[in-house]
Amino acid sequence: MKFILRYLMRYKKLFFVNVLSVFGFALVELGIPTIIAQMIDVGVANQDSAYILKMGGVIALISFVGVGGTILLGYCCSKISTAITRDIRNDIFEKAQEFSHSEFNAFGISSMITRTNNDAFQIQMFVNVILRTALLTPVMNIVSVILTIRTSLELSWIIVATMPIIVLGVVLVAKASQPLSEKQQTSLDYLNRISRENLTGIRVIRAFTNDAHEQQRFDETNVRYTTFSKKIFKLMSTTEPVFFMLMNIAVLCIFWVAANMIDMGTLQVGQLVAFQEYLFHAMFSMMLFCTVFVMYPRAAVSAKRIQEVLDTKPLITNPEAGICDMQGVDELAFHNVTFAYPDGEEPVLRNVSFSVKKGETIAFIGSTGSGKSTLINLIPRFYDISDGSVTINGNDIKMFDLKTLRDAIGFIPQKAVLFTGSIRDNIRFGKEDASEEEIIHAAKVAQSYDFIMEKPDGFDEMITENATNVSGGQRQRLSIARALVRRPDIYIFDDSFSALDFKTDAVLRKELKKETNEAIVMVVAQRISTIMEADKIIVLDEGRVVGEGRHKELLKTCPIYYEIAASQLSEEELAYE
Repeated sequence: MKFILRYLMRYKKLFFVNVLSVFGFALVELGIPTIIAQMIDVGVANQDSAYILKMGGVIALISFVGVGGTILLGYCCSKISTAITRDIRNDIFEKAQEFSHSEFNAFGISSMITRTNNDAFQIQMFVNVILRTALLTPVMNIVSVILTIRTSLELSWIIVATMPIIVLGVVLVAKASQPLSEKQQTSLDYLNRISRENLTGIRVIRAFTNDAHEQQRFDETNVRYTTFSKKIFKLMSTTEPVFFMLMNIAVLCIFWVAANMIDMGTLQVGQLVAFQEYLFHAMFSMMLFCTVFVMYPRAAVSAKRIQEVLDTKPLITNPEAGICDMQGVDELAFHNVTFAYPDGEEPVLRNVSFSVKKGETIAFIGSTGSGKSTLINLIPRFYDISDGSVTINGNDIKMFDLKTLRDAIGFIPQKAVLFTGSIRDNIRFGKEDASEEEIIHAAKVAQSYDFIMEKPDGFDEMITENATNVSGGQRQRLSIARALVRRPDIYIFDDSFSALDFKTDAVLRKELKKETNEAIVMVVAQRISTIMEADKIIVLDEGRVVGEGRHKELLKTCPIYYEIAASQLSEEELAYE
């Protein structure tokens, strides 16, 4: 409840109006039966038409107040509950922007989506119920009990005897539903994960004709989620019939006792009518209040899952007084860097040292799993090193403000990611205020201008979801253009040329050389041809530097580099080198 109250207090004024509308609604629901009872016992019994008309006018007036209160109550509930859900989703998204790769790996993308969408929606439903019934029920119950006691103390004992049974039933239902709710939300995480994997990997599934296997995997997860949902719905659905059965039993008892009282003249017909209304409102409001307790376990599970995200402290933190003015990058250096993933047992990188200066190109090569991509992910602080230091201009990168550090870097990831929107918007993602000339220049350098102009709408051509309307090579070139448009001090190419043909690769590298001659260029590659002209090549093997130098030097001094080159170059090319 603390979690919900914290958000509820953001809308104090609207909450106050909601409370007033609750009292107005309660006044109508309980005031009209009282007036009708008086009309029956006074107006009808005495055949006083003037009194009946007068009371009828009062009922009409109260009804208008009730309509206004009901509309206002509905407005306030909807406004507050939707606003709170919006705030929760904004807070989760904002918190997620602070997460490093480690936090995302810990939660999982599918679980983050579920927490942002489904869990926040569960909170919305619960808040709506609270504002409508949790505030209304105490008022209705207290006033109803007072009025029933005032009408007939003897009949009131029937209500008093019924209430504990309802409360006990609600407590048992709430206790039984909590573990089911936890399992339901967890199974929803799995369902979202499998759905996401199937939708993004549909081509691979079809290529290997594994449709039946994936269908079975989805069915198993879907059945698990459905099973827990059914159990919860069955549990919830039993509460209403049991409640109405208890209420009908109470009504029968009241009529049986009231009949004898009317026969003895100790109870009037109007009082019985009013008492029956009070009974209905007391018990029905109690049932609605019970709905809050029934929904609470599920909302509590969702709130706990959301709170876990909001309470998570990112491993990568921004220094309070970080350096905000880098004033250019003259040198980047690794000093005995060792790194192990938070959940890993062995270091991925061990005692890695090198330096690269402005205007130089440094390349990294090695077998799969040698730590190349991990190494360059340390520079923008996607992960923090375990030991040693990474410095820019002699300052540890942990001393820089994160935005300043990352603004100085043009990062082209191994998997080119484009966003839904126009090609222009995707290139401008690297620099929000980029001019049209800058966008065109970046596209030309990245060798993407020609295929962009072949599109019907040119730079206004829309990129579809997952960029399915452009090829892998085109995605890589657009990613390179996105980095080029910001003209950073450090360029990081994480195997960003792998989808390009040799001709395009050669032309692109030639143009990049002109564009990046005043920057530091770091290249991770598998192709020897891509890095042959680098000023320095670092050869990695199982996280260690086993070779450092230029292409020709490494062919003679580093066996691992020679093996890689021999697998890609002909004997004539190796002999020539």
